[in-house]
Amino acid sequence: MRDDPYVVALVNRAAGGDQSAWYELVDRYAPLVYTICTRYRLSNHDIEDVGQNVWLLLVEQLGKLREPAALPGWLATTTARECLRVVTATHKTERLGTGLDDSVLFVDDAAIDEEILMAERDAALRAAFAELPSRCQELLSMLISDPPRSYAEIHEQLGIPVGSIGPQRARCLDRLRRTRAFTALGEDEAKINIRGGEPGA
Repeated sequence: MRDDPYVVALVNRAAGGDQSAWYELVDRYAPLVYTICTRYRLSNHDIEDVGQNVWLLLVEQLGKLREPAALPGWLATTTARECLRVVTATHKTERLGTGLDDSVLFVDDAAIDEEILMAERDAALRAAFAELPSRCQELLSMLISDPPRSYAEIHEQLGIPVGSIGPQRARCLDRLRRTRAFTALGEDEAKINIRGGEPGA
């Protein structure tokens, strides 16, 4: 992972007792912890236990991290170890037989690196989205909902003329791409394609 000054500052603030920085760290990396847990096919209860243990361990270690920018890797490795501990302690490998891939019994560095990158990208996109004006947030949220809202529904709810929705979407995406959080992603990682529900939109 590259040294992300924002993550470094966030870790240092949290280590110094800044509660809002701590909450932001948890919010930023909770999806990473959850994703790794799902690779081990843990129950929801076990996933909650692993998550709690990981965050408790981080509270103990946060001020001792030699490289704050390495936090995502520390979280990924610690989560994988906690998952293995749960799997071993509850004898899930015996109960599941061949249902549990042998590959999950080992920490796969390449897979963890990929999950860290995805977590970082998702966190940056959420931060970039939060920088947008509320009007852009509403419009883009409707366009990326599943299924996307139709232009008629968007017109009805937001009062935007149907012919203006496409151009406004383009302007909002341009603003998103120019946010500080988004530009930190780099061009290769920051590929977004948000299309509306209308043909040719």
